[in-house]
Amino acid sequence: MATIPIESEKTSRIRLTLNGDETDVSFAPYKTLLEVLREDMGHTGTKHGCELGECGACAVLLDGKAVLSCLVLALECEGRSVLTVEGLGTDGKLHPLQDAFADLGAAQCGYCTPAILVTAKALLDRNPRPNRAEIREAISGNLCRCTGYLQIFEAVEAAVLKIAEQGKAAA
Repeated sequence: MATIPIESEKTSRIRLTLNGDETDVSFAPYKTLLEVLREDMGHTGTKHGCELGECGACAVLLDGKAVLSCLVLALECEGRSVLTVEGLGTDGKLHPLQDAFADLGAAQCGYCTPAILVTAKALLDRNPRPNRAEIREAISGNLCRCTGYLQIFEAVEAAVLKIAEQGKAAA
C-alpha cells in the first residue's frame, strides 16, 4: 500500500499543463510522474502496473509523445504538457477512440485501456491513417491479457474513419 507523503515531504513544486489546464503541483522530489498524477493530482485513469516500464499500463502523452509515466520523474515535467485518459474527451464528449473502443468491445477488464487509448491517440496525431501493422507497432508496449488485441486494432481503425468523417463534416 502506498503511503501519502506528509506536507513537509512535499518539497518540490512544478507547473505543467495537465489535460490542457496549466496547473501547479507540490510533491516529494523522489516521485515519478505516475505517482504524482495518481496520488497528488487524483488522476487515477493512469494505471499503476509493473513500475518497471514493461507493461505499458501507465502510458500518458508527454508533449504529445507516449511515455511510460512510471519511468519519468515528475521533476522532469516542469513546463511540459501531459495528457491522460481523463483529458481525451472534449466538451463532455468522448474522443472517437473512446467511442470506438466502447462500440467494438475493445476493453474487457479495462485496466490497460487508458494507456492504449492515449498511445493510439499519439499514433493518430502523427499518422492519421495508419495501417494495421503501424497500429500493432504503436501499441506493442501496451500489454493486454483479456482481448487478444484484435478488437483493439479494429477499434483504432474505426476511430480513424470517425475522425475522418468529423473532419469532412467540419470542412
